[in-house]
Parts: sequence; C-alpha cells; structure tokens
Amino acid sequence: MKKSIVLCLVVSGLLSLGFSGDRVRINGSDTMVNLVQKLSEVYMNKKPGLCSLSVNGGGSGTGIAALINQKTDIANSSRPMKTKEIDQAKKKGIQPRQIAIGIDALSVIVNDKNPLTQLSMETVGKIFKGEITNWQEIGGSNKPISLYGRQPNSGTFDFFREHVLAAEYSKNMHQMNGNSQIIESVRHDEGSIGYVGVAYVGQGGKLYKGIKILSISTGTGQSYTPLLEANIISGKYPIARELYQYIDTKSRRSVDDFIQWELSKEGQKVVVNEGFYPITDRLSKR
Repeated sequence: MKKSIVLCLVVSGLLSLGFSGDRVRINGSDTMVNLVQKLSEVYMNKKPGLCSLSVNGGGSGTGIAALINQKTDIANSSRPMKTKEIDQAKKKGIQPRQIAIGIDALSVIVNDKNPLTQLSMETVGKIFKGEITNWQEIGGSNKPISLYGRQPNSGTFDFFREHVLAAEYSKNMHQMNGNSQIIESVRHDEGSIGYVGVAYVGQGGKLYKGIKILSISTGTGQSYTPLLEANIISGKYPIARELYQYIDTKSRRSVDDFIQWELSKEGQKVVVNEGFYPITDRLSKR
C-alpha cells in the first residue's frame, strides 16, 4: 500500500506540472487514494489548465485533521466524521460538508486453503474480538486464527469495529498499514482472516491468488457476496459503506466543480472501473 501511495504522489506531481490554474489538495483515506487519484487524472486530462489536483493518503483521520487545520481542500474518508471532529472544525471556522462519491463493499477474506465459504456477521465479530480463536470451533480446520486488520487512524478500522464488532478488537490483531499488506499477509498465512475494500481483492476481474472472499449473512439466513452489485444496491450485503469526501461549505469553485464531476455519469464510471460501486444507483434505491 505504501508503494501505491508513493506512486500516487509522484504521478500527481508530474500531472501538476504545466497547470496554471488553481491547486486543489486532497488528503485522507488509503482505501480511496487510488480511486481519487484516477478521478483526478481523468478530470485534469479533460480540463487541462483549469486546476491541478494533488492526492495524498495517510488514513481517513489524517485527511479529516488536515481539513480541520486548513491543510487540505478535500478530505477523503471511508467513515463519517465524528461529532468531536465536526466540533473541532467549527471552532476553527470550518463548516464541513459531506459528499458520498462511491460505495465500498468491505470484504472479509481468508486464505484460499480455508474450507469455509461463508460466515455470519456475529461470528466475524466474535473472531475479531478474540472470542473464537481456532477455525475448528466454527467448522474449519484445526488451526489457530490469525487476525489482520487496519491501523487506528484508518476509517476502515473504525467502520469495521463499529458495524461488525460493536466492541474493541482483540489485542492479538495485526494492525497493517493498508489493504495490500492485509492481502499479502492472508495469502501467506493459512490460518488468517482479514478485511479489505472490495476494489483491492483482485485486478482485471480476477481475484488475487491465495485469497478467498467469504459470503456474509446477518443471521441464520442466506449469505451474500460483496462481488455482486445487486447485493450492494439491494442492501443485502451487510458490510457496505459510503466513501465520503469532506469540504468546507465555503470551498472554492474549483473544488465544487471537481466534486460535481465525480458525481456525474462520467465520474461514476471511473468509480466502477476502479472496482467500487456507484453512489447514484445506491441512493436511487433508498
């Protein structure tokens, strides 16, 4: 993941050269960094000279802090802003505005040698809380469970804790810096389980070798895969979330224009091409 972020920074710097227009700074979510980098590239290619867009990762909390401290124009966040963050922003004269630009189906992954194909939300929560520590307890092989998750400044860390565990993580969970690190760890650890954004589980429509995506149920009923858009639009897949951008309500025209383009059919096509789901379809079904 660190390599991806460095690449994004380099590409952003190169693309910014030659632009005489306004510079828009974007910081935050590592889950969103590749997506927003691609959106920025396409937008700048369509409207050369209008503005330059620089994209940095570092986690949702980092992006939100940058917005509060007026160090960025757009904060990418894979979780909603917390009440205390909104209060801090207002104290500094920032009135945060929330915009959802896409949908992520957070995916629970295991090593492909794991015989299980599905789990309930409750069981996943118990695993990451450390209440279930061996796969044999839930019908798998007699192997200790290895936990891989994100670091605390990650919006994904917060979202998964609040919506799946409703409690604190096990102290034995390995805290990784990004989706790619979790993927690599799960590929090489037969007893592993982790969670990643749906756009990071494969490339070109194919899953990365060595991992398996579990279908998830909310109880004893049917389980659903995050790989089918119909499951996301219908709300049947239970670990889907909006991907947000936060701006100041007093943002510049260049910031507003970029966000409006992201929400257009053309922008949402980029969202889909990058492996996420379009916000327009999700909202139209509500």
